[in-house]
Order: sequence, then structure tokens, then C-alpha cells
Amino acid sequence: MKLNRRRHRSCDDAGGRRKRLRRVKGKRGTDGPGSVAGTSGVLHKGRRGGDGTPPKYRHGVVVLLFLVGFVGLAGRTGYLAVTERDFLKEQGEARSVRVMDIPVHRGMILDRNGEPLAVSAPMGYAWLDPEQTSPSASDLQRLASVLGTTPEVLEERYRSGSKRFAYLARRLAPNTTGRVIELHIEGVRIGREYHRFYPAGETTAHIVGRTDIDDVGQEGVELAFEEYLAGAPGAKRVLRDRRGSTVKDLDYLRAPQFGRNVELALDLRLQYLSYRELKTAVERNRATSGSLVMLDASTGEVLALANQPSFNPNDWRGRGVHGVRNRAIADLYEPGSTVKPLAVLAALEGGLYAPDTEIDTHPGYLRISGKTIEDPSNQGRITVATVLAKSSQVGIAKMALSMPDWAVFDAFQRAGFGDYTGCDLPGEELGVLSAADLDKPIGRATLAFGYGVMVSPMQLARAYLMLANAGVRQDLTILLDDARARASSQPVFARRDVEAVRSMLGGVVAPGGTARKARPASYTAAGKTGTVRKVRAGAYDERSQVAFFAGFAPAENPRIVLVVVVNEPRGAGRGGGSVAAPVFAAVAERALRILGVPPAGQVVAAAPERPAPKGGRAT
Repeated sequence: MKLNRRRHRSCDDAGGRRKRLRRVKGKRGTDGPGSVAGTSGVLHKGRRGGDGTPPKYRHGVVVLLFLVGFVGLAGRTGYLAVTERDFLKEQGEARSVRVMDIPVHRGMILDRNGEPLAVSAPMGYAWLDPEQTSPSASDLQRLASVLGTTPEVLEERYRSGSKRFAYLARRLAPNTTGRVIELHIEGVRIGREYHRFYPAGETTAHIVGRTDIDDVGQEGVELAFEEYLAGAPGAKRVLRDRRGSTVKDLDYLRAPQFGRNVELALDLRLQYLSYRELKTAVERNRATSGSLVMLDASTGEVLALANQPSFNPNDWRGRGVHGVRNRAIADLYEPGSTVKPLAVLAALEGGLYAPDTEIDTHPGYLRISGKTIEDPSNQGRITVATVLAKSSQVGIAKMALSMPDWAVFDAFQRAGFGDYTGCDLPGEELGVLSAADLDKPIGRATLAFGYGVMVSPMQLARAYLMLANAGVRQDLTILLDDARARASSQPVFARRDVEAVRSMLGGVVAPGGTARKARPASYTAAGKTGTVRKVRAGAYDERSQVAFFAGFAPAENPRIVLVVVVNEPRGAGRGGGSVAAPVFAAVAERALRILGVPPAGQVVAAAPERPAPKGGRAT
């Protein structure tokens, strides 16, 4: 019964709804549109019209809002364009416009004959922006295989770089650069720069020097003439995309100034010769090091400068401090008997002695202030010329003690000891010339045969240049046709006295002298040996010596001045006459031939002039 009631009730509800619906439809049919609009206005006020479309004023509101927004934006844009123009332009350019350097190559370094000693070549480098790019492991592996390194090294490089720039590799050859580009690794970019190459390698390393990875001079001529060689990079403004690639060159701000060339007085032919002979001597005698300096006897130009050990400037990562040191100008030695010609010169200048003046060296030794000075053998009474030829310590000591206290010191000072040579190479040492012990007889005596004074091989070469130039001292130079060196010339000794000493030095290489092995096969020469004990633990060590030979050739009209130093030889011979003198002879012989100097006693006839070809000149 309850169920039936529910059903009747639901039927009644449905019927009532149908009746109400019919009444509404009837009203729409009888009342018309106006009546429906009125009813609709009550039921749907503010929503829709009678036909279901939005009211017209809503279109106006939307259009008005758009107009207000547009006017606001236009006004704001105009305001910023007038008041913040410079700031906005700067910010825009900061995100897309960059100022880039235009790289320039360094000037070339050339020898006196135009042979290149240092040249710059275009190279590439790989880099990325760590803030924008983080290469995957596979990308690093592919890149490492091309660059010849490991992925770990590459990862360390870009993580240790700056915030926006990190080098991955530098000094890339053109073919390697092309292979990196072909990898198409996102974010890895290629740049262009110049790097230095040295065709002669370690042969000219100490005079030419080297640059670092940024092409900045570090040693030698590269450092001494850095501003002259380097030039100045240009600058341009470019437009870049978000990946950092250059889209367009906008403006050139500064023109590049390429480096200027430097012409050295060095002769590459003589340099190769000198380097080879010195290296052979150092290796044969198992020496610690060695140096050789060759000068043009008329101009003071450095024709060759060699050191052992050396280094390869093309392999900047493999260099060692030991080999980089330019020993010819930086190492100081007591010159020993090589300075005896200057002591003899002081004696001749004082008028107390002449080349044929006899000196009694008996019994072959001399006691001074409790110290013993001795010769290898008792020479007896010998002339001043023989004192120099036989390198008598007793004879030189007696001469020094008979002269005024300052005589030998003053001669050394005028010869250039204790002063710079003017060669312009960085790292030159001043040397040591002290007058502290001149009031002591032993101090004056030892100074006369080369102890108590410290000189570099270059300073010793300058002193012998003065002897070769008949008493005229001048600065040395590594540059070709250097007017400054010529302007520095000044006579410091009388020509007559210097020529007498030069004649005596010829006896040193004669059959009865101490340096018979120094005589070139086809030329005359003059010079002096030197063998000096080195100081170890505050005392002179008999087992540690330095062998010298300093001289010039030909003896009558010198063309070259040559100094050879072999430090701590450990072979069968250890003296200057057996170690350094043969190097002098070999280098002088070949060098004079290269320079076109005719051998001794040979007369070179002038070649007949060839007839000129028709329509031209004789060549």
C-alpha cells in the first residue's frame, strides 16, 4: 500500500509539471513578445536579451578596456623612449652587442741576412660558456679524442674557467680546428689567435727568447722588445645571437697595429756553427754547462750567442729553468788568466815595463802575506811577452806589486768590468769589481791574474773587443746597424800599448804558448787561456774548475772576437788550453770562411766583370 501511494504521488507531481508547462506555452501564444520580454526581464535581468544574444554595452566595455590598455602601453613606451632611452639602449646592446678584439700578429725576428728566427702563425682555440652550456659525457669523450686529451681534463678546464668563458684547448692546428667544428657539439665554439714559432728551435733560444701561451714575451729579444714586436690589437663592435655566434659586424672602433719586425745582428750560419761546437765540447768533456759569445770586431755586434744546456722555445710546456738561463750574460765567473793582458796593458801604460823587459820568476813560486803563488814550473828570467805567453802567475804578481795600487783595478774598470755591456738582453748581471783589498799586497797580486773579480762571458768578450779595436771601448749590441753602439765608442787605452799586447797574445797560440790548440788551421789568431778553480764551501776546490779561452782572429786585422767558457769539465783535460781552446779554433776557422775572410797568406784576385747582356746591365 505504501508503494502504491508513492507511485500515485509521483504521477501527480509529473502531471502537475505538465499542466504548468502548458499554461506557460499558452501565455507565450496569447501575450506576444512584449509580455515574454517583460517576464524574461524579471527572470534574466542583466544576462541576456530576449533573443539569447549578449547586451550591446558589454562589447563597448571590452573595446574600452582594450583602448585603455593600448593607450597605457603607448604612453609608457613613449615615456621610456624619452626618459630612459640611453639606459634601455645600453641594456639591449649588453645582451646582443659585443666589442671584440681584432687579433694582431707579432713582428718577425730576423737575422742579419733576413732569415726568420721567430714568426707568428694563425691558430685556433676551443671554448665554451659554462653558464649556457654543460657538455654531456659523450660530447666530452668525442671532443677529447679529437684534441688528444681525456674527458676528465676537459671537464676540469671548463669547470675551472670564469663564469662566462672557459678554454677547452689552445694552439689548435687548422686541421684540428676543422675536426672540432665537424663534431657539432652544442656550445663549443672556435676562436682565432696567433702563436709564435721558432724555426731554429733551441739553437737560437737564448738570444731570441720565447713568448708565453698568450703570445707575450718572456725572455730574450721577445721580452726586451715586447712593445715593439707586439703591436696593438684592433677593436670592432659585433652583433651576436643567443648562442654567442657573430651575426654581423656593426662597426670598427680601432684599427689594428701589427707588430714591427726586429732585425738582429745575429748570423744564423755562425749561430748553428757555434751551438754545434759548444754542445759537442760540453758533452765530450762531461761539463755542467758552457757558453760562447762571438762579436763583430769592428762594430760590437753579437754575431752568435750559444749556451748549454738549452731549451726548445716551441715546446713551452717542456722547458726547464736550468736550460732557460742565459748563462752568457747571467753567470759570473772569476776570469782567471784571461785578464792578464789587461794587467800587462796597465804595466805598459805606466811606463815601468816594455814587452822585452825581463822579470825574474825564480824559483817558480812567490810568498805574499803568508800565501804561496806558484807556476807549473820554474821559468827563471823571462820577458813580459813570455810571461803572457806562458801565463806565469809569479811574473804577473811581481808586475802588479811594482805598480801603483789602483793601476790594475783602473785598467779593469776602463775595460768595462763591473758595468753593463749595453747588449739589451734581459737578465744581464753587472759583475763584481771591488777595490776593498787593494791596500793588501795579496789582493793586488791575485786581482792581476783574475781572482777577486767576477765577470760574465759577455763582459769578457767586450774587454777583448777593446783589445781588437786598438783600445777603443764600445757598447755591444744585438741589433743590426745600431747607431747607439757606434755612438758609445771611446778610446780608453793608448793604441801603441794595445797593439803591443795584441802582438804578445799572438804568442799564446804559437807553438811555445799555452794555447797551441786554439790556432785555426788557415788563419792567425791571438788570445788567452784561463783555468779557474771554483769556490766550494768557502774554499777553492781543485776538482771543480772553469775553462776559458778568449781571443780574436785574424790576429793582424781582427774580424771576430770569440769567448768560450766550459764550466766544470770532467774529462781527461780540464784546462782552458785543452778544453776551450779547441772550440775557439774550430769555430774561428769555419766562421772566417763563412764571412769570406781570405786565409792567411792568400791573395784573392778580383773576378773579371762579365760583359753586360744586350739591353741590360752587368749583374
